[in-house]
This record gives sequence, C-alpha cells and structure tokens, in this order.
Amino acid sequence: MRVQIVDPAAQTPPYDRSLAAALARAGADVELVTSHFVHGPVPPAQGYRVSELFYPRSSRLPSGSLARRALGLIEHVPSMLSQRRAAAGADVVHYQWLSLPVLDAHLLPRGRPLLLTTHGFLRPGAGSPASFRRVLERMDAVIALAEYGAARLREEAGVPAEKVHVIPHGALDYLTRLPQAPLPEELRGAAERPVILSFGLVRPYKGVDVLLRAFAQLGRDDAEVWIVGRPLGVDLAELQRLAAAAPGAVRFLPRFVPDQDVPAIFRRADIVALPYREVDQSGVLYTALAFGKPIVASAVGGFPEVARAGDPGAGPVLSLVPPGDAEALAAALERLLDDEAERRRLAEAAAAAAAGPYSWDEVARRTLALYRSLRDG
Repeated sequence: MRVQIVDPAAQTPPYDRSLAAALARAGADVELVTSHFVHGPVPPAQGYRVSELFYPRSSRLPSGSLARRALGLIEHVPSMLSQRRAAAGADVVHYQWLSLPVLDAHLLPRGRPLLLTTHGFLRPGAGSPASFRRVLERMDAVIALAEYGAARLREEAGVPAEKVHVIPHGALDYLTRLPQAPLPEELRGAAERPVILSFGLVRPYKGVDVLLRAFAQLGRDDAEVWIVGRPLGVDLAELQRLAAAAPGAVRFLPRFVPDQDVPAIFRRADIVALPYREVDQSGVLYTALAFGKPIVASAVGGFPEVARAGDPGAGPVLSLVPPGDAEALAAALERLLDDEAERRRLAEAAAAAAAGPYSWDEVARRTLALYRSLRDG
C-alpha cells in the first residue's frame, strides 16, 4: 500500500508524523508531502519519506510576515502541481489540510482515491463547513476526529453519510520519549504546589479567561496556574488583569513552545485545563492523555466522546464542566486539588486511553482498513 500524506503548510507536524510512522510500522509505504516548519524541530521521520514540495522559499520566511504570505500565494499553484505529479505513484492520497480549498478543488490529482481529515474545516473561526463543499465533493472519503465532527459534516456540509468516517486523533506519545530539558526559565522557581496548566495557542475560543475567573473564585494561594502558549487574537493585558485578581500565582509563557520544552512542562503539571467554548478536537487533549494527566475540560465538541472512552466501570476519562461556566470550573478544580485519589484515577484513565483506543497503532489500523476499502472498492 503506497500512501501519500499531504499537509501543505505544515499545520500539524505532530499529527502528520505520528500517523505516518504508525502507518509505516503497519507495513505501508508512506510519503509525507509538506513544507518547512518554521517554528523549530519536528519529529524525525521513522520509516517514511518526507518531501518538502510546498512553498520552498516562502516557508523559510518569518511566520506571519507579509513577505511570507505574498510569496506563498505565488508559490501555491506550482506547489499543488508538484504534489499532484508526486501522487502518480500513490495508491491513496490523504490530505490533512488544504491551504486554499476553493482553488485547490481544481488542482487535486485524479485517478486514485482521495481522503481529507477535517482538522481545520470544523475549527472555530474557519467558517461554515458548507464553504468547503466543492473540495469535500472531490474526496472519496472524509475523516472526522469525533462523532461530533461527523455529524456536522453530514448536516451542515451535506457530505453523504457513506463518505464520512470517524477515526480519532492519537495520543501524542512521541513527546513522552523526548529527552527532558529543564523547565523554561519563565516557569522556574515555582513553589512545590499544584500546577493547573493551560497549554497551546491562546485563542478566544479556548476560554483562558474562564479559567482565570475560575481560579480567582477558588480564593486559595496553595496552587498556581500556568498559561503557556502564543496569544493569537486575544488581549494579553486583559488576561493579565484577570490573573492579578487571583490570590494564587499565575505564570505566563506567551510564546511558541518547541517540542523539547513540552515534557518538563506537562510532567510538572498536576491538572490540565481545557475550558474551551467550542472545538472539534484538540491536540492539547491528546498531549495530556499521553502524559497521563488529570484533565478538566468543557463538555463541547468531541470532548464528551473521549470522556466516555474508558472502562465504564472505572468512571470517565475527563472531568467535564459546562462551557463558559467559571463557577462550575472552579468547583471541579477545587475537587481535584483536594482529592488526590480522584486525580490519580483520572491520570490512570488518561494513560489507559492513550495506550488503547487513542494509540497510534489503533489509529493506523483503522486508517489502513479505510485505505484498502477505497483502493479495492
């Protein structure tokens, strides 16, 4: 089975490379077609090939710069055509992202099965799934990361039910195998007290403001909150104002965090908070599962499905709260801070989920079964 995985702008290297490695372990001949990742090192290729056919010049320019965007537009069509030529030897072509879907619908290869995993199509702020209808029509199969996303594809984008498949995100366990570097300087020197971690890009839909309001309501100084990640579309000064109202310490690390710093941050955390207002799925959730951390999350998107994924007799994998409800979040955090046994149970449930239904070998098994059905069908 010859597989081409395509992520033009290197939007999700951890996912792309974890999937490619798992498919290769299962016996597939895998090529990842992508571009240079500007933010730092990426997981090394293990058993698969990497071809950086997209944006050869613009991907080397600083992220967010006008020059990068302008040159990227010029390079886009030639890059898509290079990828289409490279797809000639593949049995299936599996897109993770498409940078300009309205245009890209006309540039996709023909004569072999095409798949798309809808990472960004269902993300808040990405627009209605219906706006991607043309590119979805070109796909032979569309993969959602949760039943929630599958329902949106069927109901909002009009994708026929037989084309929609649910294959979950895998736990990002490669991070647990990295050498542990020291904590970033901004987080050193913390007292030995529980840490509540909010990790990843700080966007409005992620509810960091809700977490800070909840922490202030706790009214206790025997814990602290870490807000780790680059702000994008939020007022950092307003978040710092909310943090100042809390008796406990709040530490900010407002920048991109490379992989090598992730293990120390997650291992130091006692609770991972995901108070999202809306979401399909989250790579941060699957990082927390990989590290076996107790997780408090909003009951939105695909999160309730993960909560139900464990042994029914052992309780939920996540502690769920209503979205946007700072009081409920404060109560859930207080229960976990005061109940070491429940923290331990949630940690064990997270680790079991990462090794079971959300292992990359299970994701690869289900993905390969879908590839074969498309190739042979």
